[in-house]
Amino acid sequence: MTGSATAVPSASVPPGHQAGPLDDARAQLAAAIEHLGLDAGTHAMLATPRREMTVSIPLRRDDGSSEVLIGHRVQHNFSRGPAKGGLRFSAAVDLDEVRALAMWMTWKCALVDVPYGGAKGGVTVDPRAYSQFELERITRRYTSEILPMIGPEQDIPAPDIGTNEQTMAWMMDTYSVSVGHTVPGVVTGKPISLGGSLGRAAATSRGVAHTTLLALEHRGHMAERSTAAVQGFGKVGRDAARLLADAGVRVQAISDVDGAIWNSSGIDVSELAAHVDATGSVHGFSGGEPIDGSELLELEVDALVPAAIEGVITAENAPRVKAGIVVEGANGPTTEAADAVLADRDILVVPDILANAGGVIVSYFEWVQANQAYWWREHEVNERLTERMTDAWRNVLDYSHAHEMSLRESATCLAVARVTEAHRLRGLYP
Repeated sequence: MTGSATAVPSASVPPGHQAGPLDDARAQLAAAIEHLGLDAGTHAMLATPRREMTVSIPLRRDDGSSEVLIGHRVQHNFSRGPAKGGLRFSAAVDLDEVRALAMWMTWKCALVDVPYGGAKGGVTVDPRAYSQFELERITRRYTSEILPMIGPEQDIPAPDIGTNEQTMAWMMDTYSVSVGHTVPGVVTGKPISLGGSLGRAAATSRGVAHTTLLALEHRGHMAERSTAAVQGFGKVGRDAARLLADAGVRVQAISDVDGAIWNSSGIDVSELAAHVDATGSVHGFSGGEPIDGSELLELEVDALVPAAIEGVITAENAPRVKAGIVVEGANGPTTEAADAVLADRDILVVPDILANAGGVIVSYFEWVQANQAYWWREHEVNERLTERMTDAWRNVLDYSHAHEMSLRESATCLAVARVTEAHRLRGLYP
């Protein structure tokens, strides 16, 4: 190896440091670099974000008081195309989390072969504590602060935790006003009436459900005789549970931030969705027994779908996971230490950069449609999504068998190799 290894951000966790998503992301990259035999200079380039911006967001509250929030936007890589990644509003947002998510987006885009690099944004705020008018002001001020970084050929945000299509509408309008004309391609995940794509709202969930069914088939399970538990009933978990149930899988447990429910005969996902729409939570649903949220991760089901937040499967609870398959609907739900435990127990983990890539695939479709001003029918979007997800699954599975690696290691190696090839072909300027 050549170059200075000191320039590479450390993949090890120093004593006393609580490991977080960025540590896991760096460790995954380091393992791929070693497997691929890449040099230290390439490692440093891939480990380091290309651009970062941290901004203050002054907010006038509805009661006339004011406060200042903090927002971030990180562009990890754009060698294969414009940066792409979601915007989340969460009280847990910090810069290292955004860096990790941006890195994972780079690998995700490369793995499913869409012409993007990775980015991510976040505002440290609990959106439930703010009115709709306040959320609009937060979104518009954040957008105006990061304006130099974004654009349809630079960086294209999308919804994530705590944001939605309305957030994207505000972002698009703020950007469009600043440049003097409407630019639908500056964000994806927009309302259909503003140039959003049919099929985008459920795209991540559809990809998660499809890879779950592929993983079940790979392990010799028929969908109609399989069981599943889904952690999270939001953007990803809700439709993933519905699509799995539609495919014949018995979804025995579902949770959200307020609680969890279990029914050995299977939960009626449509009835649960109506209950959540009416009450705001799965809590109190009559079609299932209440259980502790952490208990859901340890139920004896064929497939476990963590579709909420990162870091929920840890070294502490991984020995108690009984599912034979874990499909990562969320970003980074399994820690590095837990990964090793699950691998030793022959639990198949479908990594996030594969399992939840449906969202960025259809975001790419939306961006293409916006640039062409020509919109596809929903069945066309869904068919193209399924084709891309199936191809990515097969590529990762074949690499895993050929190199005797886990699906996560295989997916990361394939993605890192593609990004590295783009760097090599473009060269280093100047």
